Amino acid sequence: MTRVLSCIQPTGAVHLGNLLGALRNWVDGQHDKDVFHGIVDLHALTVTTEPDVVGPATTELAAILFAIGLDPEVATVFVQSHVPEHSQLGWIMECTVSFGELSRMTQFKDKSARREADFVSAGLFTYPALQAADIVLYDANEVPVGDDQRQHIEITRDIAIRFNNRFGDTLVVPEAVTPKAGARVMDLQDPTSKMSKSGETDAGCVFLLDPPEVIDKKFRRAVTDSENEVRYDTVAKPGVSNLLDILSASSGTDRDTLAGQYSQYGPLKADTAAAVIELLQPVQARHQELMADPGELARLLAVGADRARSVASATLERVHRAIGLLPR
Repeated sequence: MTRVLSCIQPTGAVHLGNLLGALRNWVDGQHDKDVFHGIVDLHALTVTTEPDVVGPATTELAAILFAIGLDPEVATVFVQSHVPEHSQLGWIMECTVSFGELSRMTQFKDKSARREADFVSAGLFTYPALQAADIVLYDANEVPVGDDQRQHIEITRDIAIRFNNRFGDTLVVPEAVTPKAGARVMDLQDPTSKMSKSGETDAGCVFLLDPPEVIDKKFRRAVTDSENEVRYDTVAKPGVSNLLDILSASSGTDRDTLAGQYSQYGPLKADTAAAVIELLQPVQARHQELMADPGELARLLAVGADRARSVASATLERVHRAIGLLPR
């Protein structure tokens, strides 16, 4: 069975765009392939400078992943720091990638430029080596990524190929795959930009744990245009098109069919808010249950960590043998 790895950082609250654009695909695909989903808390340390931030964020994210429908008996859901093989193989990957390759990574150049006056972590520079370890540890055949992450998979492939050339055929060389297209979710206040937790204001971003009244308020204040015609046209009517996309993804009704059902923006906004509230209600209820039972949540993560370690430890041992490190 094809093995797939997808990871997510515990930085910032999960929003509707995350759910409809990517996370729902994780749930839909968990029975088709052997899926591993990591909460990569060690990567979050590149931007974390205060204590007691990463742990609570990891707990909340784990609860959300189970609440949206990931089955711990089917999908391997784990926390990166609970699998020490990530850090151990990360160092070996650092020794297999060159300074020049790391310095050409677009994300490092962009992020370090934005933080020019601030502390720039060395981990931000070596990040791709740890990410390569995350992937090859699980013999992942496929890594679903957007265009902004393809460079990271290419450098992972380069590292794995170089390791195999040096030490023999040891690591599976992964393929970057384009995930099934999820819903296109844009900011409610700036419908020309993707919904993002790093926006200037939360008014345009619907978070999965927003109360119903907050969700309703955000949709009622969503930017549309000065016309009254409801039609799907992302260029001329980005705000209306965004509402139709969200309503379609939440209700399962084709967006063109929906467009024909409305002649005013107010009812479209109200119905979209109601559909999102209905979609999120069971997620929020299950999340609340898990957060109220930390023992059960810890058990679920332990199940995932044990399953992840059984694969990761075998890979690391194979790597050590290939290099010729002295056995314990």
